[in-house]
Amino acid sequence: MKNDVVQVQIRGILPANSGCALFVGNDDKVFVINVEPNMGAVIGMFLRATPKERPLTHDLMQSIFKGFGITVERVVITDLKNSTYFARLILQQQNELARKIVEIDARPSDCLALATAQKRPIYVSHALFEQVEDMSEVLQRINENGSEAE
Repeated sequence: MKNDVVQVQIRGILPANSGCALFVGNDDKVFVINVEPNMGAVIGMFLRATPKERPLTHDLMQSIFKGFGITVERVVITDLKNSTYFARLILQQQNELARKIVEIDARPSDCLALATAQKRPIYVSHALFEQVEDMSEVLQRINENGSEAE
């Protein structure tokens, strides 16, 4: 797996016209995934460990995972087709009898929310990482201007 994927982090979140821009990347490159405004807010809350009055959907999912002994192993953003990103959520369930790994097709925004909540690694397929436009300079300018990027 090591050569097939590149580890990344969420480098910034910025409100955008059509929702929210998540800046995802590492020291080599940063790219943008556009998500719905509420998903950007949820991911931001998990990044800042903001307490919530009531559990949100991803909190509920975490509680269900915990009840069944499931953890998020990792997240992989796999592909980009027709301006839509695709991702895989890799879950692990372990009990006294066995260890089971399950890979699920999921929206990148949900994957990023769960990985952020559980502080689990985020990866991008190497082919996709090579394909996306580098937005490092844009993020740097935003940070220098003191905008709301995380």
